[in-house]
Amino acid sequence: MAGGGNVTAAAAPPSPLDWKFSQVFGERTAGEQVQEVDIISAIEFDKSGDHLATGDRGGRVVLFERTDKKEHGGNRKDLEKNDYPSSRHPEFHYKTEFQSHEPEFDYLKSLEIEEKINKIKWCQTANGALFLLSTNDKTIKFWKVQEKKVKKIADMNMDPLKAVGNGSIASSSISSINTHTSNGECTDKSYSILNKDFSSSGVQSLRLPVVTSNETSSVARCKRVYAHAHDYHINSISNNSDGETFISADDLRINLWNLEISNQSFNIVDVKPANMEDLTEVITSAEFHPTHCNTLAYSSSKGSIRLIDLRQSALCDRHSKLFQDQESPGSRSFFTEIIASISDVKFARGGRYILSRDYMTLKLWDINMDSGPVSTFQVHENLRPKLCDLYENDSIFDKFECCLSGDGQRVATGSYSNLFRVFGSSPNSTEASTLEASKNPMRRQVQTPSRSLSSSISRVVRRGGEMDPNGSSFDFTTKLLHLAWHPSENSIACAAANSLYIYYA
Repeated sequence: MAGGGNVTAAAAPPSPLDWKFSQVFGERTAGEQVQEVDIISAIEFDKSGDHLATGDRGGRVVLFERTDKKEHGGNRKDLEKNDYPSSRHPEFHYKTEFQSHEPEFDYLKSLEIEEKINKIKWCQTANGALFLLSTNDKTIKFWKVQEKKVKKIADMNMDPLKAVGNGSIASSSISSINTHTSNGECTDKSYSILNKDFSSSGVQSLRLPVVTSNETSSVARCKRVYAHAHDYHINSISNNSDGETFISADDLRINLWNLEISNQSFNIVDVKPANMEDLTEVITSAEFHPTHCNTLAYSSSKGSIRLIDLRQSALCDRHSKLFQDQESPGSRSFFTEIIASISDVKFARGGRYILSRDYMTLKLWDINMDSGPVSTFQVHENLRPKLCDLYENDSIFDKFECCLSGDGQRVATGSYSNLFRVFGSSPNSTEASTLEASKNPMRRQVQTPSRSLSSSISRVVRRGGEMDPNGSSFDFTTKLLHLAWHPSENSIACAAANSLYIYYA
């Protein structure tokens, strides 16, 4: 699959990528305790890939800016290098951070509202300023981040000690300067006082301070607040390709907003039944089509994806297409519906394909074929016998995100023990890389042995985890939920607790 376009069965799949460590921000030392507020809860590249944003459970948004592109000059040697494709080492630097959300309390419902950032979405840039949306459970905010010049006072030719320590010089000079005649000219008396004060201090002439602004600093300002529109927790926000509107989704409703209007939204999807006892499924994720401003997709806790067309009616209570994988006969169990719940959906760049993540698998859907997914990728199939344990410690309800490469050739998602997996999505591709969020991402990639391990080894418990058939232990207390793929390069940013790791291939 190239660029989200047509699948060419004749084309050979690309060779597997060789992933390398690039950078880490907030690296933990051995045995260091991570504060809850520092755990990263959202990651997002902007459309250019030159900026990266993260949000954490403490309500902070941190921005990073790519710097390795700026280091390449315009001389002939550098321009010649650009003619040949190369695996360039991406380098991001810290740009700025700001407090996006604060903890609140809903007095009507006696409910605490966490400051945790659920999602971040970049908006279109304008006049050199960056714009982005961030949301917690209830409130969405629209931020403008702009470079401001830092104003500084240039040095004067006065003795700093006398200028600061002796107030008589400053006061007399100010009083003399403010003494004017009716026609605005300085009087002889004031001039003589001014001349006398400065001549006694050894300064021959008065030089006024000059304001300089050589340095710049990033300043974030909240432009709009979109609040009081959701009764349930917001799980998704998504920008429309028209550049003017966006959607926000909670468990039962999807609202349509105009970026310029913060006190009004339109409810376009409502799955709330008349009697809440009849509720059978909830909305888990929603995203606009990347190019068609009238189309969006949303997933449910029953494992279905619905495609809706905003042109059909004001309230989109009917879907235009339904995508749902058919169960195998006799495969239902107590956990079937729980693990079928889709935690994330993403459109490929061209908009023809949709990637979904449920608890056990990644699935790639063609919007022109609703009979079933075109590809299914097993993320951690070896955990299936452990579903009862995962249910007891609530790990079965973890919401893993997914992402696609810009060319649509690969997909990626996270797992436990801070592992993430990259799969080739092209026809006949067998690429399936397992990497760890560490400075040595390939160390956990163990080849499957030719013979199965003994049953005694497979039951060994390490750090609260289970050993998989390949001999790697799974730690359910460390999980890689959030990751993002660079829009035009093979580069992945992922979050392991409070650490941000970046890899390239």
